[in-house]
Amino acid sequence: MTPTFDYIVVGAGSGGCVVTQRLVAAGKSVLLLEAGPSDNIPSIHVPGAFLRVIGTKRTWMYRTEPEAGVLGRQMYVPQGRTLGGGSSVNAMIYIRGQRQDYDRWAEIGCDGWSYEDVLPVFRRSEKNQRLAGPYHGNDGPLFVSDALYQHPLSSAFVRAAQQAGLPFNDDFNGERQEGAGFYQTTTMNGRRSSTAAAYLKSVRSNPLLTVRTGASVERLLIENGAASGVAYRDAAGHRYEARVREECILAAGGIGSAKLLLLSGIGHEEELARHNIGVNRHLPGVGENFQDHVAASVYGQTRQPISLVGAEKGFRAVRHGLQYLISKTGLLASNVIEAGAFADTAGRGRPDVQIHFVPSLVGDFDRAPPPGHGITINPCILRPASRGTVKLRSPNPQDPPLIVANNLTAPEDIDTIVRGLKLCRRIMRAPALSALIEREILPSADEYVGDSDLEHHARTFAKTVYHPSCTCKMGTDAMAVVDPRLRVHGVPRLRVADVSVMPELVSGNTNAPTIMIAERCADFLLDRHAR
Repeated sequence: MTPTFDYIVVGAGSGGCVVTQRLVAAGKSVLLLEAGPSDNIPSIHVPGAFLRVIGTKRTWMYRTEPEAGVLGRQMYVPQGRTLGGGSSVNAMIYIRGQRQDYDRWAEIGCDGWSYEDVLPVFRRSEKNQRLAGPYHGNDGPLFVSDALYQHPLSSAFVRAAQQAGLPFNDDFNGERQEGAGFYQTTTMNGRRSSTAAAYLKSVRSNPLLTVRTGASVERLLIENGAASGVAYRDAAGHRYEARVREECILAAGGIGSAKLLLLSGIGHEEELARHNIGVNRHLPGVGENFQDHVAASVYGQTRQPISLVGAEKGFRAVRHGLQYLISKTGLLASNVIEAGAFADTAGRGRPDVQIHFVPSLVGDFDRAPPPGHGITINPCILRPASRGTVKLRSPNPQDPPLIVANNLTAPEDIDTIVRGLKLCRRIMRAPALSALIEREILPSADEYVGDSDLEHHARTFAKTVYHPSCTCKMGTDAMAVVDPRLRVHGVPRLRVADVSVMPELVSGNTNAPTIMIAERCADFLLDRHAR
């Protein structure tokens, strides 16, 4: 017999684990399906080791099509593919975005999603180890804490940013976002606090929960126009179906959720016809409105071999490993991207650039970093104007989607990233860093560089910050995919609860907002108000 559950959740990432835990805790039976393996490896749970997971079977290694905006290059967009999803493989930075982001959502048709609406949900989910008061919670499941390790270069960056004119900020999620400081992270006692650890673990032994890893959902089952279940295959290729009494919830991420809707006949009828997929619901917005954060690096060479290069090798690696095993402190307790900043480079009253500082030279999947010891300062466009698409490459669920990101095609995005590069170069030349940095490697060792040269540098070295979003946008207009209660328009018993429902990308890292979205989805499903 085909198994039946109250709810089926597709994707055990930042959204899926949250929805699942809240439903099971409320007495509902849930089938949670995750395409990847379990999160049972040390590299996930040891903060400083997370880079070892990227590029393994626990990540989707998506790539865009060759992009004109970045000189014909493809851009890698890794996404989590394990229990906890992105929250198990990210840099653990806890950022919510700006008040104006959510007020803007409300203005463009997402009633009930203003900052005042979502702030209580952020607070409810958070268990902050240092901050309290009107902006922070201390009783939620998600641990948020200060890093137990701060690299000397990270501390120098924070001082240099102040010398370059940015104020110090010890709480990027408080009254104001602007400034430089150390990121709080989703960690506790030197261990990662993923949604699998913070949420899902508390209900794993509950008989109401069934978790299937290695389960790739191939399509939603649609009966009489409504979602009735899912069809999926296991790692060995065996196919199964499962039915739902109440609703199906997609939480497959900014790329995966749109792909699955299209495979299920929900999307633009012309796109579906191109792949001979029958139309269950004409929704032209599915896969449209793609947005991602894009950054370009400023590199500096240190005067002494003090960066992270080599810290994971030889005797140093053994020493760091022993320190972590004994006390959960030291380098391995670091999230690597310890410090950063938010800056209003255009003078419009709110930050438009986020800076991620790395006390090492880092490249990307298609290029090696500069050799030797150094630092990387990454200015990121917070609210990109460029828009792309996610479409099917073929009707075969095993084929990767066709991602046309169109990064850096909007002139205002180029203007923003050039301003960000200028700011980062000033920070590198400020006294606190210039005492440690022998020379700027890229964009140029020369202090004065023209805007056209900085634009070329940005297009040559631009990379995503792994925040693909907005492909199943929330709203009430013709291109909206879900309504303000996250229900797919015109398809009863189906919701989406992940980063894809953002109508516009938030101004910062996307893990905390995704958790908030999933918390709200659970509230809607259980017909209760946030508290």
